[in-house]
Amino acid sequence: MERLATLLEAGVSPSSAWGYLAESSAHPVLVSIAGAVTAGERPVEAFGRNAALLSGHGEAWCCVAAAWTVADASGAPLAPSLRELGAALRDRAETERDVDVSLAGPLATSRLVGWLPVAGLGLGTFMGIDVLGALLGSAVGAGAAVAGVSLMIGGHLWSRRMSARAVPPSGAPGLQLDLVAVALGGGASAERATALVTGSLVRFGVRAEKGDDLVEILALAERAGAPAAELLRSAARQSRREARSSAQSAAAALGVRLMLPLGVCILPAFMLLGVAPVVLAIVSSTLGAG
Repeated sequence: MERLATLLEAGVSPSSAWGYLAESSAHPVLVSIAGAVTAGERPVEAFGRNAALLSGHGEAWCCVAAAWTVADASGAPLAPSLRELGAALRDRAETERDVDVSLAGPLATSRLVGWLPVAGLGLGTFMGIDVLGALLGSAVGAGAAVAGVSLMIGGHLWSRRMSARAVPPSGAPGLQLDLVAVALGGGASAERATALVTGSLVRFGVRAEKGDDLVEILALAERAGAPAAELLRSAARQSRREARSSAQSAAAALGVRLMLPLGVCILPAFMLLGVAPVVLAIVSSTLGAG
């Protein structure tokens, strides 16, 4: 998006700009849109015809289509709109990378410890103990095996669910506010800008944020006589900062919470699958010898 904005600011036509981008990338969306635009189709029409292709390659492309549609319909300059969108998408990508880095250590530890019960089985076999015989040869052993496997599966599912909750929600925070600012910059009224943005987001399947902030900011701008577009862009930046901070906090907290499934499920499973068979085998051999 930043490259496209730079090309448009330099006076390159949209069809040529898309063509230049497609020359340096074999991405299916770029190739499809560039081919359609080069053939004489308007970018807005190309986006609409390739809506399924856009959604299949990530929500970022749907955000691009929605932003282009809003700018085109409102008459706003395309280059600044795309540059704002590029900054928003870059901020979300950086947030995702920060979360991945924060979660890398805890998740690696969780996966490693999660296989501890299996390692216990292997260690018992390596010591020459008939682990499977001890587990399957008696009702106590069978009960320990069932309980251990159940705890192990439950621990993995619990950890996976907790990890999924730490992933930032889909969508670009502040996008709706940014797009309304774009439409206002093109000369649209507040009502038309809001309707235009809502329709574009729905058309391309982009998750819209709650409209409370939007309504409040537009009302404030009208009462104070202040430029609504600048207030909206400021609120959009604040929304992205809050989303980034929230995601980082959730990732940091997850590193501690992941100890719960390890302590509640994995360690008891290790005792049942790794230690209990050894004890049962020793007891059985002792009783047999006696």
